Amino acid sequence: MTEDLDSVERRAWSAVVTLAMRVPSALDSRLQREFGVTHFEYRVMDLLRAAPDQRMRLSLLAARGHGSISRISHVVSKLERVGWAKRAAAASGRGVDAVLTESGLAKVVEATPDYLVAVRQLVLDGLDEPQIAELAVLGERLSDHLGDTLGDPEAGEPTFTH
Repeated sequence: MTEDLDSVERRAWSAVVTLAMRVPSALDSRLQREFGVTHFEYRVMDLLRAAPDQRMRLSLLAARGHGSISRISHVVSKLERVGWAKRAAAASGRGVDAVLTESGLAKVVEATPDYLVAVRQLVLDGLDEPQIAELAVLGERLSDHLGDTLGDPEAGEPTFTH
């Protein structure tokens, strides 16, 4: 039988779950209301904006966006329908790239200032500078731990199966 969480572990886990649920939901609501995109769609376009030639293999986009290939494919299809992205053959001839269009770039550039205001309002404004630095360290440590536990999808490593 698995040992129950102690009171400090329960508090920590509850805080993680609350943040993991409430922050993306609040960002979704704000971005959809103001710009017609979900947080995940914004993230995909922002990843493409930062990529060389504003294009990235769908599999790499899925790994960096922390979504399944199916979810990325669905999001790219939606972005294609509204003219913010397109698919193109990868330069290697193997695989498919997602490419941010000019109107997609304009949309992500338009949304970014409001997105950053929301990030500050929802999370960063609740902390002082040392706490923000501590949050960065803890977040990076947990992210690294997840990579170790789940595997690295960018390297084709298997995900956690227990």
